[in-house]
Amino acid sequence: MRQLLIQVPHGYGKEVLDIAQAYDATNTARVEAMGNDEPLELIIVHVSNQKVEGFLGDLESLPNLQVTLIPRGVIAMQPPADQAPQQVTDVKARSPIEIFLAGLQSVGSWKAFLGYAAAAGVVVWIGLYTNTSYLLVAAMLIAPFAGPAMNVAIATSRGDAQLLKRTLLRYFVALAVTIVVAGTLSFILQQEVVTSMMSDTSKISSVAVLLPLVAGAAGAINLVQSERSSLVSGAAVGMLVAASLAPPAGLIGMASAMGRWDLAINGVFVLLLQLVGINLSASLVFRSYGLTPKGARYQRGKKGLFPAVLAVTFVALLALLTWQFAVSPDLQRSSREQSANQTIQQVVEDINLVELVEVNVRFPTPNIPEQNTLLIVMYVQRRAGVTASTEVISDRLTQAVQTRLRNQGFNVTPLVSVNVLSAPDTQN
Repeated sequence: MRQLLIQVPHGYGKEVLDIAQAYDATNTARVEAMGNDEPLELIIVHVSNQKVEGFLGDLESLPNLQVTLIPRGVIAMQPPADQAPQQVTDVKARSPIEIFLAGLQSVGSWKAFLGYAAAAGVVVWIGLYTNTSYLLVAAMLIAPFAGPAMNVAIATSRGDAQLLKRTLLRYFVALAVTIVVAGTLSFILQQEVVTSMMSDTSKISSVAVLLPLVAGAAGAINLVQSERSSLVSGAAVGMLVAASLAPPAGLIGMASAMGRWDLAINGVFVLLLQLVGINLSASLVFRSYGLTPKGARYQRGKKGLFPAVLAVTFVALLALLTWQFAVSPDLQRSSREQSANQTIQQVVEDINLVELVEVNVRFPTPNIPEQNTLLIVMYVQRRAGVTASTEVISDRLTQAVQTRLRNQGFNVTPLVSVNVLSAPDTQN
């Protein structure tokens, strides 16, 4: 529930109360006051979140209307006292006008915004350079990418071309600052070795598109829901949105400084995938909660912009997915590692000479030029009764694994190392 302070010229207070009654306002009060030079009436009303925009729309006909909307949930209780539990549990989503105005307020100071982007670049660089995972989490928390990403979705839903341009500019400027800062640090220190954290960040799963879709929907729901109706903090949702933005942005800068364009391209793919995925799901959620081109105190939205931007977003998403699955395994190495692992386990079962103890499958970095190297290290234990030599077992497994991976179209050069282990002799 929201509290509104409404100022109207003397004599119009009764009309405000009548309109408020139509919107089931509670705990209303009318006070005669004095403005700068003339008497006025101050009306205090408490209206359900979802009814705020309609209420404001009906007030627009009043002259010299001044409204103060307090963007905090309030608990308005009225008799009978034993109905208080039911009254406070009636929590509604925010009104569209409140969501939109909050988005506009976030498009504010450039100085602080760029400062956070630069700080995120420093922290993510340290995390990738030193293989420190908790620093990547810290970079996600301070990276200012969630705000512009959500505002792009709000602008899409509202059909607001002006807000769309401004937020897209902020989004790409913030990413550019983070990329440049990370790249500059790598250039200053003359970094030449790709760290394991950089390698892991560059690996993309075939289901990577699910993260931005979920992040966009979660971010939109968090902005729409009243602060008292959610157990999930805005910081946690903002971190979810930034989770796939800060590390790839740092990777692009570092890889570019090192001349590793293969890693940089993977980072660019992830950033583009995040933008279109978040915008697609978030704008649909905002639209379902009533963010339309026209509303109370908002008339600049264009009806045709929402379907146009949504169509462009959807086509861009399909293009990115086509690119991902057409270039195998470069943009789906994480998934290909898992698939190769399952294939190797099946090969071991089919040969029936050994038991699989452990298998490590990964795309190494740096990679051999013009070759998709897949490094496979297998630890196997000889089955009871098997008399074949270690060399024979190793050769059979190596050939079987390499043949199976090639036949299944993995498009890799599998380099296999087989370690045959023997259990201790129980008689000794």
